[in-house]
Amino acid sequence: MKQQILILGAGFAGMWSALSAARLLDQHKRNDISVSVLAPQAELRVRPRFYEPEVHSMKAPLDALFDAVGVTFIKGSAQAIDTASKSVSYRDPEGQQHQVAYDRLILATGSAVARPDLPGINQYAFDVDQIEQAARLESHIKALAKQPETAARNTVVVAGGGFTGIETATEMPARLREVLGKDAKIRVIIVDRGQHVGAAMGENISPIIAQATSELGVEWQLGVAVTAVDAGGVTLSDGQRIEANTVVWTVGVRASALTEQIAGERDNQGRLHVDANLKVIGQADIFATGDVAYAATDDQGNYALMTCQHAIALGRSAGNNAAASLLDSAPVPYRQEKYVTCLDLGQWGAVYTEGWDRQVKLVKEEGKQLKTQINTQWIYPPVADRAIALAAADPLIPVVA
Repeated sequence: MKQQILILGAGFAGMWSALSAARLLDQHKRNDISVSVLAPQAELRVRPRFYEPEVHSMKAPLDALFDAVGVTFIKGSAQAIDTASKSVSYRDPEGQQHQVAYDRLILATGSAVARPDLPGINQYAFDVDQIEQAARLESHIKALAKQPETAARNTVVVAGGGFTGIETATEMPARLREVLGKDAKIRVIIVDRGQHVGAAMGENISPIIAQATSELGVEWQLGVAVTAVDAGGVTLSDGQRIEANTVVWTVGVRASALTEQIAGERDNQGRLHVDANLKVIGQADIFATGDVAYAATDDQGNYALMTCQHAIALGRSAGNNAAASLLDSAPVPYRQEKYVTCLDLGQWGAVYTEGWDRQVKLVKEEGKQLKTQINTQWIYPPVADRAIALAAADPLIPVVA
């Protein structure tokens, strides 16, 4: 009977785990070990682009790619992990329960926006975390044109001034004018606890964000937080009221709840602590990767972030090392010493930085050209050609050179 490498999740980390595992097995000419991916859809949902319009198109099919490299796809949603019996229970699209066994498990189930227990947040706030929610926001924005013109109709509040909040907010002026007309009196407001514009992004990039948002007409409410959401707007922690028919929540992200079914240490975002080979500390047969892994990127005290930049490399390493552990082959320790940021700033352009201190390298149109290339080419899956796809999954290939 074949041994099984089971990967939960088909996002960036899950997809690259599958390709990398298949690559090492191919190199060793081993047909007695199978690689399977369990996920709700055989598609890569390009989450870094969900702040953009036309979100329904931001996914890439994986069926042909998996077929090309010999990866089995299991359609379903993982429900329970039994580490004692080394099996996973899942529900298929018809609601039927099934079990699948594993010899090595790679947890790549990602993360989700963390909504706090605030009045009205679940009923009235949108987000761009999953494709369905981003599509719901897009439909809502398009429907604004049918509403009577009011200040609230023309106002968008974005809760959170981090990466996602800034990209969402700076895209909004163009999206609103596309629907409401180029002369519409729109307002886009970022509500952030930070004491200055772009504080969460660091002092080197903050002045660029301040310039871009000012020129775009995006406002900031600093040192405050949203404490309640209703059909007509938000209430802030200082008692201020903002009338807005559109509220987008971007504050906080938490690892998949499936991590809680695996014994191990977690960080404050729910990510499992892993060793250099991405094996969950204290577990013999389980690897964690992508947004569920608390993994050191270098020896300088830096840890992988919940971004596709890190998920791609984490996936390549996890898949390779899970396969290596069955082959009695030497693992390739995860390392990702170079960190970059490319922050979209709507029609103003973008800003590209290098290093954990975010040294600015490109701005405006030059930055935008790079951001467009990243969003439309670099982060998409390889073509469904066995040789090309397996070569691309080498864990030693840097995501950014």
